[in-house]
Formats: sequence, C-alpha cells, structure tokens
Amino acid sequence: MMNKKELKIEATEVRKTLLHMIYHANTGHTGGDLSSTEIVTTLYNRILNIDPKNPDDPKRDRFILSKGHSVEVYYTVLARCGFFPVDWLKTFSKRGSLLSGHPNNKIPGIEMNTGALGHGLSVSVGMALALKKKGYDSKVYCLMGDGEHAEGSIWEAAMAASNYKLDNLVAIIDRNNLQISGNTEDVMALEPIKDKYESFGWNVVEMDGNNIDMVVDTLEMENKTGKPLFVIAHTVKGKGVKEMENVAKWHHGVPSPVLYESAMNQLNKNEENLKNE
Repeated sequence: MMNKKELKIEATEVRKTLLHMIYHANTGHTGGDLSSTEIVTTLYNRILNIDPKNPDDPKRDRFILSKGHSVEVYYTVLARCGFFPVDWLKTFSKRGSLLSGHPNNKIPGIEMNTGALGHGLSVSVGMALALKKKGYDSKVYCLMGDGEHAEGSIWEAAMAASNYKLDNLVAIIDRNNLQISGNTEDVMALEPIKDKYESFGWNVVEMDGNNIDMVVDTLEMENKTGKPLFVIAHTVKGKGVKEMENVAKWHHGVPSPVLYESAMNQLNKNEENLKNE
C-alpha cells in the first residue's frame, strides 16, 4: 500500500507513461485520462482489495471504468500494478494488440468492456447486489464521466442502487465540466448533481479529485449510512499539462512534438519537487 507522498509521485509517473502511449500511438483521450489520474492511481495502489496474481478471486473488489474512452490511464495503472507486462503498453492501438481504444475484458484485471457510455453503473449495481447476496464484504467502484450522465440508463441504475440499499457501491463522477462538444452545462446541464443523487437516495460527498490527500481521505471514509455512496470528484480536464488544462479540444487529441516535450518537462519538474518535499 502506497502512502500519500508515494501516490503523488506515482500519479506523475502514470501521467508521463500515458502521454508517452498516446504520443507514440497517435491516438488517445488525453484530457479525461489526465483529469482522472489521481483517482485511478489511488484506487489501485491503496483502496481496492485486489491481487494481480489472483485477479479472479471471487471476493475481490471490483472496478468499472464506465467512461471507457479514458482507457490509457487504466492500462497504465494496471500494468504498473502488475496485471500484465508494462511492455504491452508499447502495443497500444497497434494491429493485433489487446490494448485497443476502449477496455477489453480479455486483458487481466479488466472486469467489463466499456466504451458505449452509460452502462457502467448498471453493471456495477448488478455486481454489488450479487456480492451482497453471496455475503461477501467486497465493494464495487464505478468511475463515470460527467458528459455520460446524459444517458438515461445511469438514472435507472441510480434508482435501483438506492432501492437495494447497496452500501457496498461507490460511484465516482470525474466532474471536469467538459465533454467532447463543450461545457456540460451548455450541452446538457447536470447541476444540481448533488441534489439529484441525494433525491435518488444516495449518500453524496465531494472532493478535489486531483488532490491525493483528499482522494485518499474520501475513499477511505467508512460509509455507515446504509446507502450507496456517490463521490463528486471536482477535477481539471488535462490536469498536469498547462497547455491542456480546461481545454475542451483535449477530450481527444495527440500532442505535437513541441507540446509533448513541454508536457514531459512539466511533469518531470513536478516529480522532482515532490521527491524533495
């Protein structure tokens, strides 16, 4: 289990690796990868009860990346945690590679194929209900995008989770406020998102999703309400690369050689500062 300083350094390494993947594959959903890096890094290196050597343990915790287009951060974290060789990352989006542009459950550690948005929470509800029926203490974590909340299936799942009192379910929204076509509030307004989930019977908390200290404290919090937990993670699209931050076009995009070099310089400097703290 990593401590908070180690997680901060690891998150920077994850950012560097996923940017390297995207740059050399010439494809990738860069902005959402970077906004959710702290969340995925913390889950796999501190929160989830999982074992890369026994990925099919029936009593394991489950993680579903509902916003499957942000697969580069997912692959990177899985590889760095030992689910498959890090060298596989070099094959991302290449002919014959298992590492395609969306999660594939043929890859060790991936529970569900995702990419068609709005499905992850429904499957997570089913998993959480099944675990309860088996009497396991396992939890299910589902990371969703804010743009995908325009899908009606999410709200059906939210109602079911509350109905079945799935307090073993943790749903997290990567609330970076941007989707492929612009600001979420201009495309399909979500607010007041907190009130909406509370009205569906969820326990709702908020955190800075790019602050490791807060991510750890929030995800380690014990949910004693008897309700499913919804975490609003306020994040910055493109976090960690100043030229990409809060810019909608980086929903999907490949950095130029100049921007790639700038990004790596920024991340290397940030990592050096963290190590010297």
